[in-house]
Amino acid sequence: MNTIKKANLLQKRKWRIRKKVAGTAERPRLSVKFTSKHIYAQAIDDDAGTTLAYLSSLDAELRASKLAANLAGAETLGKAFAAKATAAGVTRVVFDRNGAPYHGKVKVFADAARAGGLEF
Repeated sequence: MNTIKKANLLQKRKWRIRKKVAGTAERPRLSVKFTSKHIYAQAIDDDAGTTLAYLSSLDAELRASKLAANLAGAETLGKAFAAKATAAGVTRVVFDRNGAPYHGKVKVFADAARAGGLEF
């Protein structure tokens, strides 16, 4: 019962955020998702419905370094994603925290992406 309530509250937070945050071709949406083991990040153009850049802790070069979904992993993936997005031509983004509070891992990821060259 508690699990269903938590899932419903998370979905409401996601909807509330997505009402305000939308990505365009000039400024795509940077969506970040943390699971218990992995981190997923993607730059999305919502107008066209396409993903411009994608990176996760499951990629071959990051998987070899045993990247975890913690503060250190968030910082590493944030810098790597910024480099990959910049190579794909994305420099300005709108940050979508995907229902998670802007604290801890999410904040570290955002700060590392900013340090890597993304502007948001």
